[in-house]
Amino acid sequence: MKPNIHPEYHQVVFVDSTTGYKLLTGSTRTSDETVEYEGNTYPMIRVEITSDSHPFYTGKQKFTTADGAVNKFNKKYGLK
Repeated sequence: MKPNIHPEYHQVVFVDSTTGYKLLTGSTRTSDETVEYEGNTYPMIRVEITSDSHPFYTGKQKFTTADGAVNKFNKKYGLK
């Protein structure tokens, strides 16, 4: 790698705005906000959605089958 062209890689805590879930990971992003996590202080980055609140991971996702959507459309707009 070429020297002096890559951003600094460091530990940050991502915080889910909805659930408060915290995830410590490495990132090139930084923030002026800090948070105490497991006895240390890290930069904190707020995010709107994580695996803790995303419907796919929480199991609260709605699945629409193609047949159901077609039947619903035909019921509403189809020929009689």
